[in-house]
Amino acid sequence: MTVVDAHHHVWDLSVRDQDWIASGSPLRRNFTIEDLAPEARAAGVERTVLVQTVTVPEETPEFLALAAGHDLIAGVVGWTDLTRPDAAEELARLRELPGGTWLKGIRHQVQGEPDPEWLLRPDVRRGLTAVAEAGLVYDLVVLPHQLPACAKAAESLPQLTFVLDHLGKPPIASGALEPWAAHVRALAALPNTVCKLSGMVTEADLDSWTLDDLRPYADTVLETFGPDRLMFGSDWPVCSLAATYGEVVSAARELTAGLGTSERDDVFGGTATRAYGL
Repeated sequence: MTVVDAHHHVWDLSVRDQDWIASGSPLRRNFTIEDLAPEARAAGVERTVLVQTVTVPEETPEFLALAAGHDLIAGVVGWTDLTRPDAAEELARLRELPGGTWLKGIRHQVQGEPDPEWLLRPDVRRGLTAVAEAGLVYDLVVLPHQLPACAKAAESLPQLTFVLDHLGKPPIASGALEPWAAHVRALAALPNTVCKLSGMVTEADLDSWTLDDLRPYADTVLETFGPDRLMFGSDWPVCSLAATYGEVVSAARELTAGLGTSERDDVFGGTATRAYGL
């Protein structure tokens, strides 16, 4: 079974600022695929999905070219402005670029949108329809209060696979499960939804998180989505604020230790391969 890390990033601050990174943060430096490769190999990860970081059109072509030149990357989740009237044409253009076959999905920082129902806007829905027609999936990076809109969008677009990043960012540090868990159950009830077992350590207490802190949230998505709709992602290098790459992989393995072999194979490769068409 090929082990897939379904969610990581790279950036070069000499090419483009990452304005979401706070001044003085350990993340305010370059992180490259060459930095990730040895850590991934040491953890037994063989393929990855590279995910967008900023909402600028130049990043996605750069990521596609990077994927074309590096065996570790099996797919790219890029960005384009879904609200533009010619979103379908823009997606077609991206597919024709060098490395365009590595484009597997689209993502937008919905978590930063002030409108909790941004996904339901007519112009966004038109863009999401174009994503589906292009044979791509849509990654959801949202906050818990935006999850009801995610469920409405997924229900209205059954032809599009929605991938929930980072469990929908539950409040792990506080220990609260509701209303996040109820929102997740509603989303998971829709067959065209998938979830990433990712981003947990940075939603917990960065300095003192434990597996027991993460377990109720991991158990919730395991129960609601099932292993065949759950995929491991490291969220490297953001995860490095709270854990090493190896520690994140180990934590995910511990949290899924009660699964059978085929179920673990789904979480650590099979689901990502199917959902993204890797």
